[in-house]
Amino acid sequence: MRLIPLLLAIVMAAPVAAQHTHSATGHDMGGPQETGQSAFAALAEIVAILQADPQTDWERVDIDGLRRHLVDMDLLTQEAVLTRTLRPEGARFELRGTPRVLEAIRAMVPAHAPFLAAETGWDVVTEDLEDGVALSVDGDAV
Repeated sequence: MRLIPLLLAIVMAAPVAAQHTHSATGHDMGGPQETGQSAFAALAEIVAILQADPQTDWERVDIDGLRRHLVDMDLLTQEAVLTRTLRPEGARFELRGTPRVLEAIRAMVPAHAPFLAAETGWDVVTEDLEDGVALSVDGDAV
């Protein structure tokens, strides 16, 4: 649990770092909006939102859980091997990867499938494979 205070200290420093994008005259020099790597930027944004809310119960905030989720998202999007098969009713996606990538696939794909279904109205079904996860998507404009 030592990681949480360290992450909070680093992430909370992000708004201070953003102030350094101004010149000595006080004008915005058009510095970067994202604070480095995307997972770090997401952590910084979430912490800023939580800091701005006086109702935030920091005892219930799980920054380390968010970090793990973002790492899984990164592994899924960058390292998973995807095979797509078009079908008359839609498409089937099979995702596979190394053991650590497979952990991320198994954590992310089934958990996000209901959100995809709710947002699109498509029929979305996941299936565990011995070495991956299949995601079948059926519906209009798939």
